[in-house]
Amino acid sequence: MTTTAEHAMRSHSYGERGVTLVDRFGVYLSRRAIERTLGGRKGFSALDLGCGYHATLLRALKPCLGQGTGVDVRISPEAHAAEGLSFVESTIEDALPGLDDNAFDLVMLTSVLEHLWEPLPVLEHCLRVSRPGGAVLINVPTWRGKAFLEFSAFRLGASPAEEMDDHKMYYDQRDLWPLLVRAGFKPSWIHLKYHKFGLNLFAVIRIRERGSQS
Repeated sequence: MTTTAEHAMRSHSYGERGVTLVDRFGVYLSRRAIERTLGGRKGFSALDLGCGYHATLLRALKPCLGQGTGVDVRISPEAHAAEGLSFVESTIEDALPGLDDNAFDLVMLTSVLEHLWEPLPVLEHCLRVSRPGGAVLINVPTWRGKAFLEFSAFRLGASPAEEMDDHKMYYDQRDLWPLLVRAGFKPSWIHLKYHKFGLNLFAVIRIRERGSQS
């Protein structure tokens, strides 16, 4: 697991120090991909890990939710005031062990895994807290996206440089798929798709009964 010193490296939430137009467009594309995956489903419970300071994605999905929970180290007062949403102000690694088994219909990790030193234990908890019949949705930057993201951040200043400096990994299908299987997700549950012009990889994991292979 991540050490206390490594936890301390992440002292603020995404968006707490402002977001750029590039970042907003990226969040919009992620939201569209998630909404297409949900297919108009309503009344479900959702967990947004690394939801960001303003919990933008979780708040955008609120009309579809029965209940939503966000986790990040700092959450804005406006997000806290949103009806039907609750928040845990903590690192993801510290928050997940305290969440109940089979508690959520939807678990989201949008641009999160690349910031984690040890993603495997986090993914194992994602499986544990997911209900059969639900889904885990993951968005990560690809190795192709690495050059674009770093150019945008370090050369153009169009994205926060500190976010890129916090990246520990990039993912293509051959990186993410075995990690998901090691965490306990069955291969038949996993669907991987490149999006955002190949700069990101989107994983849809449909949770079946724990003993089921289909």
